[in-house]
Amino acid sequence: MSAALAGAAAACCAVALASRARAYCDAGWEAGGRFEMTFLLVLMVPGCAVLALLTAFLSRRLPLWARPVPTLLVLVSVVLVFFATQGTLDGYPGDLERCGPDNVPPWWPGWLPA
Repeated sequence: MSAALAGAAAACCAVALASRARAYCDAGWEAGGRFEMTFLLVLMVPGCAVLALLTAFLSRRLPLWARPVPTLLVLVSVVLVFFATQGTLDGYPGDLERCGPDNVPPWWPGWLPA
């Protein structure tokens, strides 16, 4: 049950992070972009919850201390991939003074993929 809650929380964080990046860079944050993020939230929450449950089920043979690790790695990967694909719209006309042409906000760490 806690895996499903972690999955739902990761989905909310992924959509919030991508939405914040779009709003900051003013790229894809018009009415259609906001609707897209809302629609993706509705799909991501149950999807990530099921993914987390599946990962937890598959890792049930690991030692007790290591069971959450695969689930957390999968969820972190989902958040990073979602941000890279939905939060940074490369080539989308945004605010070039705040973000570059790749629409990666300056507050995003450079060592993480975007």
